[in-house]
Amino acid sequence: MPHRQNPIARYRRALHNEATAGIVLIVGAILALIWANSPIRESYMTLSETVIGPHSLHLDLTMSEWAADGLLAIFFFIVGMELKHEFVAGSLRDVKQALVPILAAVFGMVGPVVVYVVIQALTGSTVYDGWAVPVATDIAFALAVLGVFGKGFPPAVRTFLMTLAVVDDLLGIIIIAIFFSNGLNFLYLFIALAIVAVFGVLVRRRITKWYILWPLGILTWYFMHMSGVHATIAGVLLGMTIPVITTRKEPQPLTQTLTEKLEFYSAGFILPIFAFFAAGVNVVDSGGFGSMLVDPVSMGIYLGLPLGKFLGIFGGVYFMIKVLRLKLGHGVDLPDIFAISWVAGIGFTVSLLIATLSFTEGNPHGPHARVAVLLGSLLALLIGAFFLHLRAGQHQRGIAPKGSLQVKSLTREKKNRNRSTKRKK
Repeated sequence: MPHRQNPIARYRRALHNEATAGIVLIVGAILALIWANSPIRESYMTLSETVIGPHSLHLDLTMSEWAADGLLAIFFFIVGMELKHEFVAGSLRDVKQALVPILAAVFGMVGPVVVYVVIQALTGSTVYDGWAVPVATDIAFALAVLGVFGKGFPPAVRTFLMTLAVVDDLLGIIIIAIFFSNGLNFLYLFIALAIVAVFGVLVRRRITKWYILWPLGILTWYFMHMSGVHATIAGVLLGMTIPVITTRKEPQPLTQTLTEKLEFYSAGFILPIFAFFAAGVNVVDSGGFGSMLVDPVSMGIYLGLPLGKFLGIFGGVYFMIKVLRLKLGHGVDLPDIFAISWVAGIGFTVSLLIATLSFTEGNPHGPHARVAVLLGSLLALLIGAFFLHLRAGQHQRGIAPKGSLQVKSLTREKKNRNRSTKRKK
């Protein structure tokens, strides 16, 4: 009788597929949304608002706060390692080559803010607190959608999207650190940074025993939490101290080793738990779904994510290519950017986090903002999947739209060949 894998091993293997990891995240959010709007919705609120932790240490946080501030720090630790890898050995190592996707990420953050602000102005709303909610791109989701619907695209398209999303992550982290810090305590912040420095020295010397690093990581998180800076920033800073360059004894970078160890827990448990507590919005008692749809704050978010990202990224790249004469290179074309700019509107994880930070508990716009993140991400996913599938089919058939950069370059090459042939004759 063949040996059967236990459920955890099967789950771990399934999560290697980015699409499966995305589905798990969506399931967590949908379950919460259904429960929070069911006849037994009070039980969800009771669970979400259950306080755990000692008051004397200022750690008496609710379950939803532990999910957003505590567990999510591990996810941001992985993000920090990804950022470090990209800066040292990845797509951001050569700034000249990465210039277009870097600037595209900046434009891609400006676009949603403009859409949000314009909608507030046109509707006469004065609620500008949610401006930062639609700026984020969920790198895992975006790459998963590209992987499923973008078969046939040049490999450089994935690199472009990944570079864009990594820079987007970095800018999102900066926004959280600057705009969502409350009453900074510089002594606690200094202690947190000092522990980060000690952590960095230890990992640089390859002292990686869990019973040494975990206590330091938890202390960093605690003092960052006490300093007034959002505690997840501790995860980013710790992640960016991990060495990328290998020693002779290492088969792979330490960033990759630690990512492989933590990714299963992050994708399989931490992110779904965060989504479960962040997406559990009581829409029924907040005026219903219809009320959410016409709320200017919601409109700014669920239109800002797909439309704002598209206008910012595609418009920005078009300007850089046509006016500034910058190059995409490696077979990437404007129609490819058109497709992936919609996918970049999938905000989900970081957008949900920013939505919970943008509106205080009890603010009527808070629940609407979080549902709007889900709706906007869904719209971006559907529209992006459609255009990716369309463009992927053109790639597979060897068809490029007229006027594209690729066609122009091929035509130019053909003309040059003909000229050289005539000269020889």
